[in-house]
Amino acid sequence: MTAPNHEPLDAAAAEIAAAQESGGLVKPASALALLSVFRHRNYRLFFTGQLVSLMGTWMQTVAQAWLVYSLTHSPFLLGLTTFCAQVTVFFVAPFGGMVADRVDRRRMLLLTQSAAMLQAALLAGLTLAGVVQVWEIILLAFGLGFINAFDVPTRQAMTLDMVEPKDLRHAIALNSMMFNLARVVGPSLAGALIAVVGEGVCFALNALSFAAVLASLILMRLRPRAVRVYAHPLREIAEGYRFSLSHAQIRVSLMLVAVSSCFGAAYLTLMPAFAGDILHGGAAGYGSLMASVGTGAFIGAYGLSLIRERWLALTPVIAALAFGAGLIAFAHSHVLWLSAAILIPTGASLMLLGGTSNTIIQIAAGERFRGRVISHYTQSFMGMMPWGALLLGLLAAHFGVGEAVTLGGIVVIASAAVAWFDRRGRDWRFGQSQAK
Repeated sequence: MTAPNHEPLDAAAAEIAAAQESGGLVKPASALALLSVFRHRNYRLFFTGQLVSLMGTWMQTVAQAWLVYSLTHSPFLLGLTTFCAQVTVFFVAPFGGMVADRVDRRRMLLLTQSAAMLQAALLAGLTLAGVVQVWEIILLAFGLGFINAFDVPTRQAMTLDMVEPKDLRHAIALNSMMFNLARVVGPSLAGALIAVVGEGVCFALNALSFAAVLASLILMRLRPRAVRVYAHPLREIAEGYRFSLSHAQIRVSLMLVAVSSCFGAAYLTLMPAFAGDILHGGAAGYGSLMASVGTGAFIGAYGLSLIRERWLALTPVIAALAFGAGLIAFAHSHVLWLSAAILIPTGASLMLLGGTSNTIIQIAAGERFRGRVISHYTQSFMGMMPWGALLLGLLAAHFGVGEAVTLGGIVVIASAAVAWFDRRGRDWRFGQSQAK
């Protein structure tokens, strides 16, 4: 069998490689260049449906964390809830990526989004009835994690099914901006609704929001994918790992994302403790902090489209360094407005880290490996976060939430240093580093 790293690139990667040979990939995008992606009907449908659904998802995320903390006042149970919501992704995402490389991705998303709607409706019913218990929240969160293990790799791999290869960078940037626009609006709405009508309404609105994405998927008209011969599922999963680990730029990007997610991004699970116990901001303050994270990430998503390709491989390292420094600064702030301000560049840095890594991975993977390699990114980002949430929750319970987040920032900065020295003496331009 031919080694995975010697497989020919697909049309997207071939176009990108040709552009690199001619002196530059895609010039930094303007706002008009980003908006040009909307000429694709399928992407317009996808963007609209996902934007509505993601607002609901963020409302549920914020409401769920606040509900757990209100019931228990335990940082450990906050971490445990996130752990159970995402740990399934760590173990199951490789299978989700393998499936995404085999099946009709639109039909797969119809199935996963319908299941997520049912999960939100169950959580809403229990909460509105006033009988919800922490173990039920954790169990339902675990179920959603299983759904996401198949949904996320499929959804991200479908990007090139909706747009032309030359629009990939812009589509990824717009996907990130959509995600983070929802991250701004959703928590803000959730903070207000929790204070007025309670968490159950947030869960119910999230269930209703899935109607938009289901409608958009039904209305799409996608070209059939080329048929290929499949190997045994476990062999294809192993082949995907060999590809990712043998490609230097993918390997380094995944390492930075994994460390930043485990030791850095998991600070989000402790946000209710910061808002309630350190900053004394209550539910509204919690919503404001999460909105600041989303605002920063939205800025970072637009910044992704402006980065020159020659600096694409270097950006994750710089972003990890800035993210770690932002975490340390946030951990030592005791003023709500200052904490909210610090979270803007911190959120932007994490977005740039994830967005540039996602771009590198999608470009380098090719159509044959795209679903599986994206599942490795999903493992590194979503799958590592629960381990970090559990770890930071334990550290926060014993030493304090500020100390736990400070330690996480130090580890993230260390990972940036490792990546820098790993690539020292080599060309940082994307596409110039070969698998080692």
